[in-house]
Amino acid sequence: MGKLLSTAERVERRDRHWLRWLADLQEHAAETQPLRTEGTLLRVTGLVLEAAGVRVPVGSVCEVLTPGQRPVLAEVVGFSGDRAYLMPTGELHGLTSGARVLPREAPKVPPRFGTDRHPWRRREDRGLHLPMGGGLLGRVVDSHGHPIDRQGPLADVQPEPMARRPINAMDRDPVRLALDTGVRAINALLTIGRGQRIGLFAGTGVGKSVLLGMMARYTAADVIVVGLIGERGREVKEFIEDILGPEGRKRSVVVAAPADAPPLVRMQGASYATAIAEHFRDRGQHVLLLMDSLTRYAMAQREIALAIGEPPATKGYPPSVFAKLPQLVERSGNGLHGVGSITAFYTVLSEGDDPQDPIADAARGILDGHIVLSRELAESGHFPAIDVEKSVSRVMGAVVPPDQVLAARRLRQWLAKVNKARDLIQLGAYSPGSDPDLDTAVRQQPQIEALLQQGMHDRAGMDASRAQLRAVTGL
Repeated sequence: MGKLLSTAERVERRDRHWLRWLADLQEHAAETQPLRTEGTLLRVTGLVLEAAGVRVPVGSVCEVLTPGQRPVLAEVVGFSGDRAYLMPTGELHGLTSGARVLPREAPKVPPRFGTDRHPWRRREDRGLHLPMGGGLLGRVVDSHGHPIDRQGPLADVQPEPMARRPINAMDRDPVRLALDTGVRAINALLTIGRGQRIGLFAGTGVGKSVLLGMMARYTAADVIVVGLIGERGREVKEFIEDILGPEGRKRSVVVAAPADAPPLVRMQGASYATAIAEHFRDRGQHVLLLMDSLTRYAMAQREIALAIGEPPATKGYPPSVFAKLPQLVERSGNGLHGVGSITAFYTVLSEGDDPQDPIADAARGILDGHIVLSRELAESGHFPAIDVEKSVSRVMGAVVPPDQVLAARRLRQWLAKVNKARDLIQLGAYSPGSDPDLDTAVRQQPQIEALLQQGMHDRAGMDASRAQLRAVTGL
């Protein structure tokens, strides 16, 4: 006759049985493929794919499957009723009516002690997840995180979501520390603060890429992230090899989305470069973000918005363009409570050198200053072709001593007087003695030119730049 079990033993045996059953059920559930919704491709109009039966949030990634063809990745950019509008991230060759549209499966969340009781639980977002990590340093990748520098696969990276929650404005530290860019004119007259966001306004062919390369090589930053968005494919390799150079490339990550890439890929490249900068900032590092260019990003958004039927507003730009710009720019800056920072330079192309271009005008309102490159100075051989009178750094007064502010103000006054009287001086109609300040400005013109000009392979430190400014102005 078997041993009679006590009530406590029977309860314990029953609990062990149920725990084993639950463990088997959990293992089976983790291996079981969940049900997946599927849509149908109805129409392809220009850059837009129209599908029915796809009910996923805007920003989700889907695969368009056609028998005998490679899957085409597309992102949901809008919907109307039961129809979803998708924008492809690659070529559309081979797509046919009735192709299957499958939402990409959300990646699993790794189990975390004390925060996730179900290790098979999946992320709620189906958005894009791209590689981040220290393995990106020294590499060149495209908008999808694939290396294009022929140096093998990426190592020491992990996928992270592209969509990030913005930092509360009250949790950011104000800009209080000066940043040495290695460019004398900027250090002396347009001092940049760590965590500042500034625009580089220029037309085509005035030396903005060379100036960006100088800052990439000489700026005092831990990590440099370069986003080449919508630029000519030829310029990508030239920027990396000739302008950035081996020294700058060691601590840099380059994200390239050339002009021939689809508009969604160009926008994704800008977001990816910003996300990489955020990744390093959140780990306490000081990041320099160089985005060339913000205008190409806006043009890509214009193409997408017009393709899905959004009406144009200012000079052909839909309202969503001007909503997207601050969303991208506001992601840079100082991190939480001063841990890490992103100092960002965004190049802005002025159509025909028009300062009233709508993108240039919008960028001036959302950035912390602007550096204007002059075509007239560039044509005269003045490099860097910075128009000091039209440029401003809105945080300079908070990051430099008062005597430097006074010296910079005096030099600006001299430049204004010389430019105003330039025609008289060239015609020989100016007579010295009528204006003592102008006389001083003309006499100091060679020293001013030496201060403002600099070779692309010469580095000018912050202390040396300030000393030269004081020597020129006498303050």
